[in-house]
Amino acid sequence: MSTSATKRASSGVTGGLAAALREAPATVPALLVLALFVVWATDQAGYPVTHWAPGGLIVLGLLAVALGVVGLRASEVPLAVKIAVGCLAGYTVLSFASILWAAVPGDAWEGANRTLLYLLVFALFALWPQRGRSAALLLGVWVVAMIGLAAFVALRINANAGHLGQMFLGERLAYPTGYPNASAAQWLMAFWPALLLARSERLPWALRGVLAGGAVLLAEVALLSQSRGSLYATPVMLVLVFVLLPGRVRTFAVLVPVAVGIGAAAPAVLHVGDRLQHDGNVTTALHGAIAAIFVAALVVGLVVAAAAAFEQRRSYSASTAARTHRALAALAILALAAILAGGVVVAGNPVRRIEHGWHTFKAGYSADSQSGNRLVSGLGSNRYDFYRVALNEFAAHPLVGIGADNFAQQYLRYGHGDETPHYPHSVELRTLTQTGVIGALLALVGLAAALLASARALRGPDPLARAVVAAALGGFGYWAVHGSFDWFWEFAGLGGPAFALLGLACALAPRASAARVTTAHGTPLSPTLQVASAETPTTAGVKPVAGRASASRPSRRPRRRLGIGACAVAAVLAALSLTAPWLSQLEVQSAAHVWPRAPQTAYARLNDAARLNPLSDEAYLVAGSIALRFGDLARADHEFALALRRTPGDAYATLERGAIASTENDRRAALVLLERAARLSPRDPLTGQALRLVREGKRVNIQELNRSILLNAQQLA
Repeated sequence: MSTSATKRASSGVTGGLAAALREAPATVPALLVLALFVVWATDQAGYPVTHWAPGGLIVLGLLAVALGVVGLRASEVPLAVKIAVGCLAGYTVLSFASILWAAVPGDAWEGANRTLLYLLVFALFALWPQRGRSAALLLGVWVVAMIGLAAFVALRINANAGHLGQMFLGERLAYPTGYPNASAAQWLMAFWPALLLARSERLPWALRGVLAGGAVLLAEVALLSQSRGSLYATPVMLVLVFVLLPGRVRTFAVLVPVAVGIGAAAPAVLHVGDRLQHDGNVTTALHGAIAAIFVAALVVGLVVAAAAAFEQRRSYSASTAARTHRALAALAILALAAILAGGVVVAGNPVRRIEHGWHTFKAGYSADSQSGNRLVSGLGSNRYDFYRVALNEFAAHPLVGIGADNFAQQYLRYGHGDETPHYPHSVELRTLTQTGVIGALLALVGLAAALLASARALRGPDPLARAVVAAALGGFGYWAVHGSFDWFWEFAGLGGPAFALLGLACALAPRASAARVTTAHGTPLSPTLQVASAETPTTAGVKPVAGRASASRPSRRPRRRLGIGACAVAAVLAALSLTAPWLSQLEVQSAAHVWPRAPQTAYARLNDAARLNPLSDEAYLVAGSIALRFGDLARADHEFALALRRTPGDAYATLERGAIASTENDRRAALVLLERAARLSPRDPLTGQALRLVREGKRVNIQELNRSILLNAQQLA
């Protein structure tokens, strides 16, 4: 390419980007939020509060910038979007209110803050209008960044083939989220937008190739996590995509090479898990799998790019296009029939497969087949028991639930499994159990309104905008489907992008047409300048007309000031709510690092943490545990007592106080405390053993007890 041609191409790209930003200036803060999501994706998917709370402050600040600089005309926001934002705001308020009746107020505050984060993200993406180019820029940047991150993960595990202990849990890839199912979901949330964008003829052919090849890469890296949830969510997504989204033939045309590429590399990818499971030579298997992944992605990318270039450079008559469309539709039907027939052959009797799945789902891990790949071994897990407890709690507290993120204590008390889940592993059951019917209605109405706005955007006149809406809904839909049987709400690095994608689809909904005052260069003025322009005659000799319009301006000013003041107060409260638990957790982490060499410093920092977060008992629990390590039983008992003031149902603090009382020969107090601990956590063997010793007139050896507690915690970790 010549220098002049290069300059023209560069100028065209720059000009297109500048035009997209002029069309939708809220794109700039939205891009910064997407960059934040990519950062979260590199480390635990934003799960720790020390990650997402400062991120929430960033989103809050960007939302304030958008309101102040870009401005917002509430009259132009579609009614469906207003309802969606209002319902999510109501759900957030209910989550904060649940602190009042939650058994663990600190957890409820954290859960409410996470909901606040999703509200801020959705509002930033949904309230301001987008155009096809600007929306494609937003979605494309995020998807390509996730493709790049998936490539980095693949190369890193390939380079560390001999040291996979930090990246894999057993045979499953957990890196970079730390939880295999979340890792799989992180890639597949980007897979669907990549696939659906790759079908758009409005995108450059090279970008379509990158997206199609990237879809293969994302799917294969997700397959390394061997997530059964993703395996069952995928066919549900295929049905939803082909039933609900337009452009089915184009979707099929792109899906075929992508599916072939995934299928070609899948055996090598699954072989890695088999080698890890059987302690085989994983290095060779891993190198082969990574090579297969990149080769498949490259070939698919080249095929789709070539087809896209051919499509864009050739013009077809209407009759030729119609014949091609009918031929592809017939192929799609034949392919569907072949897939169904193949599935029946591979799976066997479908009724028996369903019966086997239900049996393993109810019976737990032990019911799974011990031979073959875990993806087809069954549905064994403790989720059936999680859901049983969650539904029972909903039945007991149907109106407003048990409080945000307040599932852990209830499962300790009423569950049957040996796990200690903090969350019910389902977005729907989380909503019902923790916020009751009121929360469920708010969530349903808000979601329905957002989907209605998105459906209107799907019928818009701009083909590129329609493609972006379909792709964004694909990413959100995957989060919702897979999150129906996993705890993805608690991963801000998954929930944040999901609400951003839904908001982006809403932002493309048709807006009320309103005349805008513009500068001489055609750039819209800010709301402040528009008011000034409206109040200042621009033509010499023209005087403002007295009457209803001019008389109404002063009456609107107090309402405007009141609205600005209310928004400012809400922003300050939101910032304080996000900041305090974050700083408190930083102090707790600092104390956990320094206590072996500076215990007094650790105690001081834990006191600061307790003051910063007046609802959480964590600082006192950590302080009590440190005191036990130094043999300071009096201080430990005091710290655990303070913890129980904040969370009376804490089984760990109750057990430790009972053990301390036994060590100090206060048998009566020890019996009372240990019997209460046994009621709070009836399946805990250490609590049962301590209670039996005290009932037999013996003392609890608190050092041995805490060594066992520490060993159990390490095994769970």
